[in-house]
Amino acid sequence: MTEWFARPLVFVRDAQASLAFYVETFGFTQAWRYEEEGRLLIAQVSRAGTELILTEQWPQKAGSSVIFISLNPPGLTDDTPAVVRFAAETAAIDAAKADFEARGAEVHEGQWGYRLVVVKDPDGNELWLNYPNAP
Repeated sequence: MTEWFARPLVFVRDAQASLAFYVETFGFTQAWRYEEEGRLLIAQVSRAGTELILTEQWPQKAGSSVIFISLNPPGLTDDTPAVVRFAAETAAIDAAKADFEARGAEVHEGQWGYRLVVVKDPDGNELWLNYPNAP
């Protein structure tokens, strides 16, 4: 079966400023960039298998993106007991939250049928990292 690959668009007002924020505060790395006449318009950032495309081409949409990110710790399989999976996933989210906070990101708790960690970029776009439900 064909596998799908997604790279969500994140609408921003200033691609250069957003790129710096995603790298410095969210810990992403720049994968590629597109400029016209010396001005950055689009950049792709990546972190641990998540790839996002930052674009200032539609400024009226800036701040409207919500990106849902599930963390999948290494070593877990379909046969991993639920309690072990829960502990590993919770530890991964806690580590991501601590990393965001150490980098100066404002981290919020959220809820969407389960607990979330929510971080926002300067435009108001949100990254949602979900905590697993207890087994």
